[in-house]
Amino acid sequence: PELICSFRLDVLVTLSLLAAPDCLLETMLAFAGNPVRADTAQSQKLTPSVEVRAPQGFLASDAFAGGSSSLGAGAMGALATAGLSAVALRALSGRAKRQAAAGQKARLVSLSSSVPSTQSVGFVRDRLVACRAQLSEADVPSVEDADKHIEELEAAAKKLIGGAVAGVVFASSVPGSVEAYPIFAQQNYKEPRDPTGKIACANCHLAGKEIDVRLPQEVLPDTIFKATIEIPAKYNKRYQPVADGSKATMNCGAIAIMPQGWKLAPKDRLPKALKKEMKGLAWAPYSKEKPNIVVAGPVPGERYETMTLPILSPDPNTSKDIDFGKELFYFGGNRGRGQVYPEGNQSNNNQFFAKETGTISAVDGLKVSILKEDGSTFEQEVLPGAQIVVEVGEQVKKDDPITTNPNVGGFGQ
Repeated sequence: PELICSFRLDVLVTLSLLAAPDCLLETMLAFAGNPVRADTAQSQKLTPSVEVRAPQGFLASDAFAGGSSSLGAGAMGALATAGLSAVALRALSGRAKRQAAAGQKARLVSLSSSVPSTQSVGFVRDRLVACRAQLSEADVPSVEDADKHIEELEAAAKKLIGGAVAGVVFASSVPGSVEAYPIFAQQNYKEPRDPTGKIACANCHLAGKEIDVRLPQEVLPDTIFKATIEIPAKYNKRYQPVADGSKATMNCGAIAIMPQGWKLAPKDRLPKALKKEMKGLAWAPYSKEKPNIVVAGPVPGERYETMTLPILSPDPNTSKDIDFGKELFYFGGNRGRGQVYPEGNQSNNNQFFAKETGTISAVDGLKVSILKEDGSTFEQEVLPGAQIVVEVGEQVKKDDPITTNPNVGGFGQ
């Protein structure tokens, strides 16, 4: 393919190269100042002939006629280099004079090339192909694969965050706060509500806390209305332990399970007043197969103690599967961390109990030693952040509490 190098000093010179000598190609790259285009590196064909097109009088008419020798090609390359250098120096001199006349400080632009000047390095395309081969042998992903991966990440981020304002809220809620992650339920439960009516969040958030939901009693078809979900707690006073044992404020999250056909209202139809009331809160579908189920969070509990959910009602006139009548909605709201991880292991947001009956013989950091009646010693280790309330010499029975209960959050539905 043609490599077009266009540069404008005072004169615009356009050269079309099919397979130029090394010295001329390096000179052109130095003047162009731009990297080789990707499509040049991907080409699989090179024309062995050499063709240089230039304005009339710039090169001799028989410069590269027929079977020119490499010496002739080198001479023409040197002539082209000298001519271009003269044009560049003249342009720079004229530009410096004009800037000095305008009271500006003259700027010198280096004409040195980033391309090695040795004649044995081969064509740029050959070097790029060699580099790509080396990267392939080292199992390094190609530039195209990396770009595709970045595009997929950007698309996923835009879909999950749901807007610039919500993205700022989401990012600001991560450090130094206790998370409530709906994503755990999304990854482990295809249906968030089991046949008993329990929502999946309750499997990890064992403590119960009430929530309050307000909805209109009647809505018209194809109409946007709001549901208000209140997740009350003393967010500015109550703190819970994070994984490393330190204390932090609580986040909150919510889930809404709507009937089939009901869905999250599209952004382009939201009234300005409703947008303002949402305060940048981002709701997202539970899954591609469940657009009628939406989740939000984790978000700062102090700011989003009251969540606003915009809902679009279906139109029975256009959908045969939707009928006029009464419908059931299910809501869940959570604040703070859970007591059990999805893998089944215990979190440090728990109260710990003695696993054996006996006498406390030692308390060393997070380890509590219990001397049993048979003379053996049982060591029990609690998780970071736990406050041990037993002392050496104290009698304990199995399942007696040996730490305080740090959990101040809970789930309600």
